[in-house]
Amino acid sequence: MTVLARSLMSFVVLLVCGVGHAADDHPLSAETREQLSAKFKADLAKLSEQIAADPKKVDLYSRRGDAYFFNGDFEKSVADYEKMVELDNSQDTSHWRRGIARFYANKFEDAAKQFEIYNTFDDVDRENGIWRYFSQHKAYGAKKAREGLLKYRKDDREPFPAVYKLFSGEMTGAEILKQIDAAEISKSEREKRLFYANLYIGLNDAIEGRKESAIKHLKASTENEWGPKAGYGPNYMWHVGRVHYDLLTRK
Repeated sequence: MTVLARSLMSFVVLLVCGVGHAADDHPLSAETREQLSAKFKADLAKLSEQIAADPKKVDLYSRRGDAYFFNGDFEKSVADYEKMVELDNSQDTSHWRRGIARFYANKFEDAAKQFEIYNTFDDVDRENGIWRYFSQHKAYGAKKAREGLLKYRKDDREPFPAVYKLFSGEMTGAEILKQIDAAEISKSEREKRLFYANLYIGLNDAIEGRKESAIKHLKASTENEWGPKAGYGPNYMWHVGRVHYDLLTRK
């Protein structure tokens, strides 16, 4: 093969696979991604039919909002989550998924407000404070976001106290991961902590403009075996990392 032919072949590979991130670099197999896509589309079709027949059932909008988000349709996800609150205002304060969907729909100020009012519902969960920080960072810049970090007086589950120190500058991502590796904990607990740590280190890297590092950590969180098998909240957050990874690696 001539030098020119090899160069043309390399160019074609880059076009097909994407510069710097080949198709087989994805943390999920092509088959798994196809199955997920098919499931979301089927769920959306079924739930839309059910909503047409029963347009005041809150649970249907909740489930369709999730399906829209997992499918990357953020504006539609926000609309369904907003409809939930319209139908049942008691969900307004605690609707953290609405905050995340607003963030991905580039409604950063509204997202920050959601996480602020959520703090009146649960003033222990630093995961909420993390998302408020992300939202304020995008809306107002890093300085104001750091100044506006929510204050927590009670201990939260690990690794969130450590992750929270990432934003205040008290710890680095590498130090957080090293702390998890050194902890005397079970294998399953370590996998759980590594999931959350890689997810939030990766998201922070993305917000700070460190794309390659963000891709590395979000790939690790998507490959993590605990996240997709855990309960509803962790599973939702696993999808957040997966969706953000795809946004960063999209051609």
